[in-house]
Amino acid sequence: MASSPVAEGIELAVPHMPSLEMDHSNWQRWLSAAITMALFVAILLKLRNFGFSNAMGTLPVKPLFWLAFAAYYLALPFSDWLIFRRLWKLPKGGFAALIRKLVSNEVLFGYSGEVYFYSWARRHAPIVGAPFGAIKDVSILSAIAGNLITLAMLGLAWPSVQTIAPQFHGRAVFASAAMIITMSMVVFVFKNRLFSLPSAALREIFAIHVARLVATTFLSGLMWHVALPQVPLVWLVLLATLQLLVTRLPFVPNKDLVFASLAIFLIGHDSEVATLIAMIAASILAVHLILGGLLILTEALEARLG
Repeated sequence: MASSPVAEGIELAVPHMPSLEMDHSNWQRWLSAAITMALFVAILLKLRNFGFSNAMGTLPVKPLFWLAFAAYYLALPFSDWLIFRRLWKLPKGGFAALIRKLVSNEVLFGYSGEVYFYSWARRHAPIVGAPFGAIKDVSILSAIAGNLITLAMLGLAWPSVQTIAPQFHGRAVFASAAMIITMSMVVFVFKNRLFSLPSAALREIFAIHVARLVATTFLSGLMWHVALPQVPLVWLVLLATLQLLVTRLPFVPNKDLVFASLAIFLIGHDSEVATLIAMIAASILAVHLILGGLLILTEALEARLG
C-alpha cells in the first residue's frame, strides 16, 4: 500500500531519526494514572451536582436531532483520529484514547487531554519523530482554523446583530475580532519556529480542521432547527457565532456549559431557545461523564489483566 503524503513528508523531515520504540517508562505510567484519577474524581463531582431529571423533561424525540447530536459529539475525536492515523498509523484503540482526550479537556481543564494523549501515544503508536511536536502542531492549527471560521461567522452574523440582538455590543464584537486576528497573525509570523511538521502535512491537517468546524457549526444549527423549527435562521447564525467565540477561550473546561450560560444571560431564562441550549449542554456533559467512566473502567481492567 502506498504511503500517505503526510507520512512521506514526515519521513523526509527526519530522515536519520529511527522509529521510537514503545516506551513503558514509569513516569508515563504515573502520568497516565494521575490523569485517570483526576478525571475519575471530576466525574464523581459532576455526577453529584448534575441534575439529570431537569434535562430529561425537555429532550426532543426526533431521530434526526439525535443523529446530529451524535455526529456533533464525535466530530472532534474522529477528525483527530484521521490526522493521527495518517501521521503515526494510529491503532484502533487510538479512537478511544482520543475520546478520553476530549473528555479530559472538557471535564478537567483545557489541554489536559493533550497531556494524556501524548503519554498514550508514546506507549502505543509506532511513532516516527517527536510526538509532542506533532500534537502541538495539530493543536495550533486547530486554533487557527477556529479563528478563521469564527471571523467568517462574525461577518455573516454582523448585519443582523443590531436588529435582533442589540445586547451584543458592537465594540465587544470588534474587540473579539481584533484579538482573533492578532493571535492568528502572531502564529503566522513565527510559523517557522512554532511548527515541526512539513508543509504538506500542515496543509492537510488544517483542511481537516476546517472541514470539522464547518460540519460542527452546521450540526449545531441543525439540532436547534429540528428541535425549534419556528426560530428564525438569523438567530441560529447568531448563536452559532457565539458558540464559536466561546470555543476560542483557552484553558476553559465545559465550553458547552459556558456557552449555555451566556446564551441564557443574553436571551433570557424563559426563552425556548435558551432552554434548548441548556438541555444540549447538559446532554453533552452527561455523555462526557458516561463515556469517561466507561473508558476509565476499561483501562483499569486492561491494566489489571495485562
